[in-house]
Amino acid sequence: MNNQNDSDMLDEYDFSGGVRGKYAKRYSEGTNLVRLDDDVVAMFPTSQEVNAILRSLGDIIRQHGVLGLSGKA
Repeated sequence: MNNQNDSDMLDEYDFSGGVRGKYAKRYSEGTNLVRLDDDVVAMFPTSQEVNAILRSLGDIIRQHGVLGLSGKA
């Protein structure tokens, strides 16, 4: 099958077993990606470490009533 509509698609690509919209629902729910500066990545190289430190910081902020964090999830 020669795909003349898209020059990036090669003839050997075979999407016959593909499922249309397989990830559409998950994509529509959105994601919250944040780019960390290199110096921050050096301090917290994994997402688990970033999440742990942000949870700890959130707890401290809630304890002090700063930034309007009410403790609601």
